[in-house]
Amino acid sequence: MPISTREPLEPGEALTTTALAGIRRLSAIDTVRARIAMAVDLQLLEPGERLPSSQQIAQAMDVSEITVRRALTALAKDGVLERRRGRAGGTHVAAEPRQASVAEIGAYREAANEVHALIDRRVLAECGIAHLAALSASEEQVAGLRELVEVMDRSETWAEFHSADEQFHLAVAAATGLPSVLDHYSPILGDLYRFYLPYPIAYLRDSNREHAALVEALIARDPIQAVRLAREHVESLHKTMFVGLGAVPD
Repeated sequence: MPISTREPLEPGEALTTTALAGIRRLSAIDTVRARIAMAVDLQLLEPGERLPSSQQIAQAMDVSEITVRRALTALAKDGVLERRRGRAGGTHVAAEPRQASVAEIGAYREAANEVHALIDRRVLAECGIAHLAALSASEEQVAGLRELVEVMDRSETWAEFHSADEQFHLAVAAATGLPSVLDHYSPILGDLYRFYLPYPIAYLRDSNREHAALVEALIARDPIQAVRLAREHVESLHKTMFVGLGAVPD
């Protein structure tokens, strides 16, 4: 969805509309089903691709492992995934996955306008955080951020990457030195993370270069560069999240 085609929101509507509330009304199992099925429909997950372990998916999607196992079983029945036995076994995207087979995807499609608003809200927060972190980050905090960048570079699955990505952004916020910053920032990040889908690991590793550049701006104590990088990193979500990748097939 191009940004210019968004319908305007009324003041305060972004976090209270029925579309966003619709996501929250889905069961945990159905949110996992919808996010994985949408990634398959959008070809972010390819036919035959092996999924990460249930434990990794659970951590990345902030649900229990039993929830993930039940969701994967349901997706196999839906014709989206298949279970394989043997040494190369596990859960894979079906060779010919059934498209648009999970009705709960509709709740995500209906929330597109609210997702764009959440992205804008995060842009505002990230710019302030980047500015203050560039002025306040300690050597220990910067070292921790560098380590997380390295973890993301080594990540082999989208689930591993997503967990480290969340830690990275929370660590940048903590580096501002403001005692209550996480109380304000974590809910913004959490609301948006409800909508994240699995992405190809090559794309995620490429995006990690932006994390590395932000760390260098913090080291240089350059708030202007840090703000520019943070803004570009988050604003790109308007195009790279599912709201910018075209409609899910009917």
